[in-house]
Amino acid sequence: MEKQFPRTQVEGVSLSRMLIGTNWLLGWSHTSPSADEMIKRRYDSAQAFKPVLEAFLRHGVDTIMAPFALSPELTQAVKETEQHLGREIIMVETPHLNVEDTPQARREAERLVKAAAKRGARLCLIHQCKTDALIDRNLRQIPRLDDYTKMIRDAGMVPGLSTHVPEAVTYSDENGYDVQTYIQIFNCMGFLMPIEIETVASTIHHAQKPVITIKAMAAGRCSPYVGLTFSWNAIRPQDMVTVGAFSPQEAEEDIGISLAALEHRFPHLG
Repeated sequence: MEKQFPRTQVEGVSLSRMLIGTNWLLGWSHTSPSADEMIKRRYDSAQAFKPVLEAFLRHGVDTIMAPFALSPELTQAVKETEQHLGREIIMVETPHLNVEDTPQARREAERLVKAAAKRGARLCLIHQCKTDALIDRNLRQIPRLDDYTKMIRDAGMVPGLSTHVPEAVTYSDENGYDVQTYIQIFNCMGFLMPIEIETVASTIHHAQKPVITIKAMAAGRCSPYVGLTFSWNAIRPQDMVTVGAFSPQEAEEDIGISLAALEHRFPHLG
């Protein structure tokens, strides 16, 4: 058996400390429309996703984050890979909820949350574009966040939030919201980060719950060795790094570099 990746826990749910990212499976390159189209052409069916998922799963990287509602094919691939390898893949859903303050919007949000639970998601983290739209810096609050975390609880999932704004983590902790983990953008280049890297690192280290970091390689703007070595050495033992790969070979390389970083040794790069 391949060496298994270290694990952490979010409210009793065991997760691999590396999460499978899906931007380079679903077509969000953060590079160009042509790169997005290249990804979509390659990953156009459930069958196409499975070799990448299997590469991660062989090393115990069994946690995947995605807006699964946008890709029935990826959801199907997760289920078929579970059956093929006889191992559970833990789905972390990041739904684009309608957060308008109307009864109709709440019904729509509840429908999306229930659909995520029906697909098999164990954790549900409100997508960044919706979380950050709710933030009130003057009040140091995230108004109505409790509405959505309660929906997630009622559907039987562990609630969390995704953000690009470090204050969201701080405000969540200060107000005691039912948020058990956070997605926070964090990388050595400051890519898409609104403030200094050091400030975000401090926010992560003072967070009351485990943090899931994203964009470790700045969407391909730095090499895996540089980006992953930085991220693994700049977070806490309970925190996680989300890693996207365009091929099984890239997944294997990223896992090898990450294990070397965690074990404080030089990786095999050849």
